Formats: sequence, structure tokens, C-alpha cells
Amino acid sequence: VQLQASGGGLVQAGGSLRLSCAASGRTFNNYAVGWFRQAPGKEREFVAAIKWTGTNSYYAISVKDRFTISRDNAKNSVYLQMNNLKAEDTAVYYCAARNYFRSGSDDYEYAYWGQGTLVTVSS
Repeated sequence: VQLQASGGGLVQAGGSLRLSCAASGRTFNNYAVGWFRQAPGKEREFVAAIKWTGTNSYYAISVKDRFTISRDNAKNSVYLQMNNLKAEDTAVYYCAARNYFRSGSDDYEYAYWGQGTLVTVSS
């Protein structure tokens, strides 16, 4: 599975962005997808994950109620709608896929990773 993240950009605090993760190469339907981010000088952290059916999702506390993860398997895509952005959301955002879903913030066994898209939130 090849993943391509897109949709990043510069936005003012309080604004919104929608990130997309497009998959190609093999069927995407059986994979859970997670979003992670890495801010300058910091370790990569979990943001959100969604089960391949789209029926289950899990969020980091820092983004819960502001971010929404969704997917459209017909389009081989997963989305991250980010609202009420804050300066601390500034980071490179990565999507990743693994063959099971778990309600947790770990990055274990995410076998496939996209190249990342930069989100910059100005205060």
C-alpha cells in the first residue's frame, strides 16, 4: 500500500483544514488508518485512528472534539478534518496503515506510511 498525504498549509488560529490520505497499490479496505504528527524538535505523536469499516475511531485527548477522522473506501481515502486549529497543532502530519484497529495511541505495526504534509497554524 502506498499512501499520499495532502491538504496541509498555512492557516490562522481558529481556522480549519482538511487533510487527505490517498491509498494505492492494493486494496485499502481492510486496513486501519492512523494520523500522526511531528512538530519541530518533538517526537512523533498519535492524532487519530479509524477502523477499516469506519465504525470505530479513536482520538488523542489534545484533538478530541476539534478533529474528525473519516474514510471513504470507495475512493481509497481517509480524511482528517481539523477545526479550531491552535498554534500547537503546527506539525508535519503523516497517515499510516496497519491491518488491525485498536483504540490506543501506539504506532506499533503501522507497516505503511505516507510522506507527510505540513500544517502551520499562525497565532
